[in-house]
Amino acid sequence: MARISAWFTVRFYQSRENLIGISLESDMGQKTALVTNVLDYVGPPAVKALLEAGYNVVAQDAAFQDPNKQEAYKANNPGAVPLGLRDPKELVPYVWETVKIVDVLVSNDTYPAIHIPIEEANPEDLTATIDNVLIYPFKLMQEAIPRLKQQGSGNVIMVTSCRTELPLPGGAIPDIARAGANALVKSLSLELAPHGIPVNAIAPNYLYSEAYFPKAKFIDNPVGKEFIREVVPAGRLGDPEEIGELISYLANMKGSFHTGTIIKFAGGWPAAPKRPI
Repeated sequence: MARISAWFTVRFYQSRENLIGISLESDMGQKTALVTNVLDYVGPPAVKALLEAGYNVVAQDAAFQDPNKQEAYKANNPGAVPLGLRDPKELVPYVWETVKIVDVLVSNDTYPAIHIPIEEANPEDLTATIDNVLIYPFKLMQEAIPRLKQQGSGNVIMVTSCRTELPLPGGAIPDIARAGANALVKSLSLELAPHGIPVNAIAPNYLYSEAYFPKAKFIDNPVGKEFIREVVPAGRLGDPEEIGELISYLANMKGSFHTGTIIKFAGGWPAAPKRPI
């Protein structure tokens, strides 16, 4: 299929949700990446790494329904185009119709980790967590798969978690959702492998992000910093730029045989504590 790639600037268009639209300007040949939920978790380093690798980046986040947040993001991330659409049934067709080919799709799925004993938990919290980190990427890929098959190329990177390798007491809600998301990666890779479209996941834990391991608690606070030093063999939180390197590697793979992998990014965690004697 011939590449029909173009880049674009942002304008406002009036719809029932007053979301952000995209107008096209010709810039043939550059690759395009779509990254979801760019303001949280692995979104910031993913966008930075892909921009540095020469991609045009469609940066999706529901927060960009606010024009002020959209303008601030554009100012701080030159070359990225913020998009406020959230529903995959609107987001995916809109992006594909605009750019024609999406070379890399980064499904960066995040929701606050609610830690509470099962007997005290609210089932609505479980539902909300599953909706955001499992059902949302499922729906996103439902819309993307036919388009990826039609264009005959693409590279899918899911951002999940390796937290289930050593569950924490009270962590059932996020553990259930993340385990399902990792299973989804395997299923997607099986369906897309015959079409030469790799699907891989990066599964962080103990990565610095304001979503899960905020600076105030785990870097600036001596108690939190010591906890990380004791638990993580690397002795520190992962740096966002380090996970950006991994995003860039997966995005720029030329082959498609590396698929179906869930790459742990956790500084050697989990590991047994040092024997006292």
